[in-house]
Amino acid sequence: MARVIVTRPEREALQWAEQLRAHGIDACALPLIAIGPPADPAALAQARARVQQGAYGAVMVVSSNAAQHFFDEKTALALSRKAQDAIKSRVWSPGPGTARALRALGVDGARIDTPAADATQFDSEALWPQVAGQVGPGTRVLIVRGTEAGAAEEGTGRDWLARQIRATGGEVDFTVAYTRSAPQWDAAQRRQAQEAADNGALWLLSSSQAVDHLRAALPGQDWHGARALATHPRIAQAARAAGFGSVHECRPALRDVLASIESLP
Repeated sequence: MARVIVTRPEREALQWAEQLRAHGIDACALPLIAIGPPADPAALAQARARVQQGAYGAVMVVSSNAAQHFFDEKTALALSRKAQDAIKSRVWSPGPGTARALRALGVDGARIDTPAADATQFDSEALWPQVAGQVGPGTRVLIVRGTEAGAAEEGTGRDWLARQIRATGGEVDFTVAYTRSAPQWDAAQRRQAQEAADNGALWLLSSSQAVDHLRAALPGQDWHGARALATHPRIAQAARAAGFGSVHECRPALRDVLASIESLP
């Protein structure tokens, strides 16, 4: 079985590589996204304070990184059963990985909403049917997301979900919890990426931005001999546009990734 290159941000990539190795798969971490603090920590602190005051009907965190950078102990406590009964905010998660991160950070699992376990994908489109009933005129939702280094302070992502909320009469605020940027590879990592372009390795891709960073890091690289496993159709489309010769798709859950890897020749 070929080596699997895990391209998530470093913390997650190391965790995924360890889990894959525990199932007998040769896997290594090669992060294609670097995660850093937000450019405006004061704005993030203000958003946390509003959550602690019960200002929102729901808080949507776009990823486990958003959860890690937003939920300090005080904010998580405000959304636990230990909090005053007046705070009824729900916490929306796009998938089970983010939900696990939220629970590990102290968020009460009974407050977390996530797509159905058998959803075809874990994204905003799958989440919305689970939470639409919570939203109506006057409902305020905070979307906690990231942004690219040097980009707009409001952040990027989940715009489709924001439109659905507003269409029902709800209100949406955004806060940036972290910044995303291209990783700074050392010489060994660069060689590893170049070799994995045509040595039969399988690139596990979980972000379209990761594909963009890979192309920028190795300009002119021929990817027609490379294989990719993408965890969303949009990511698969980005990999094909980059020139990957073989692109497969699967859900981002570990069991689905394992099954897909084991089924590939």
